[in-house]
Amino acid sequence: MARALLLVFTAIVALGAGHGDAFDPSPLQDFCVADPTSKVRVNGIPCKDPAAVTPDDFFFAGVDRPGGTASRRYGFTALSVQIPGLNTLGASHARVDVAPGGVFPPHYHPRASETAVVLDGTVYFGFVTSYPDNKLFAKVLRKGDVFAVPQGLVHFLYNNGTTPAALYATLSSQNPGLVLVGDVLFGSGLSDDLLAKTLLTDGETVHKIGVKFRP
Repeated sequence: MARALLLVFTAIVALGAGHGDAFDPSPLQDFCVADPTSKVRVNGIPCKDPAAVTPDDFFFAGVDRPGGTASRRYGFTALSVQIPGLNTLGASHARVDVAPGGVFPPHYHPRASETAVVLDGTVYFGFVTSYPDNKLFAKVLRKGDVFAVPQGLVHFLYNNGTTPAALYATLSSQNPGLVLVGDVLFGSGLSDDLLAKTLLTDGETVHKIGVKFRP
């Protein structure tokens, strides 16, 4: 009986350890270069024929300058670093530029932790722990500083300096996801009454804020 219980306990620990260490599927070969032209639909992007792989599949140029998706509302741009050779390896990268006074507002990545290094400028960067503590961990970062954000926690980036700021972010998932807290609350169609009760305010205040988020 004792031996049977020990085996059950060992199996449970092994299962827990396996799920705790790997968020994205583990690779089954040296690399799986993404093949965006494939019509196969799987949990991820299919692999390119290894015989057709070249050094360029592991290369990206242009991260030395701003670009990518721009947000006029918040004052930042985000450049996704597209490296096909990272497919299935559980990582993604981005360059983020924030104008003076601009923000990357409170958001979280449901499938990834994040580590960011400041390339230039000064930023106020931090995250908030989960309920019920909601404790703030934040620092003013300068060129060369690195800050880490645990998976799934709300974090933010604020350029409180007088010059543009640039960061290089690494996330621990091929598809980390992005949830902007303000956009979820005010741009998703939630009723003003529900939001007023949630934010402990009145419907008129909620409506005034919501108008800024709606098309």
